[in-house]
Amino acid sequence: MSSLALLQQMSAYSTEMVDAARANDWDRLTRLERQVASLRDRLGVEEALGFPGRPRQMSEDERKKKVALIRRILDDDKEVRVHTEPWMDNVRQLLSGGVRQRNVRAAYGDPEIG
Repeated sequence: MSSLALLQQMSAYSTEMVDAARANDWDRLTRLERQVASLRDRLGVEEALGFPGRPRQMSEDERKKKVALIRRILDDDKEVRVHTEPWMDNVRQLLSGGVRQRNVRAAYGDPEIG
């Protein structure tokens, strides 16, 4: 698969990730993120190897498409973060609250046992 085709597939998944994040569908978002990561890894290998003996030259049209796809993926990533960061903050607070409660119980005993 060419690097342009890999980016096109990544862009399609990133658009789906935005939909999943908006819907708070964290399982779907996680699956899609894994698929994007796999394509990103393949893209890295593709870009590193190029054609045997010489790097492949892109046409101006291919370069423009590649830049547009990368920008779209980055824009989608920003949108996903708008939805996931507040959720992650809540999880962090929940987890840190649990740690605090365990520390208080360990230091002062369990108040429910009294």
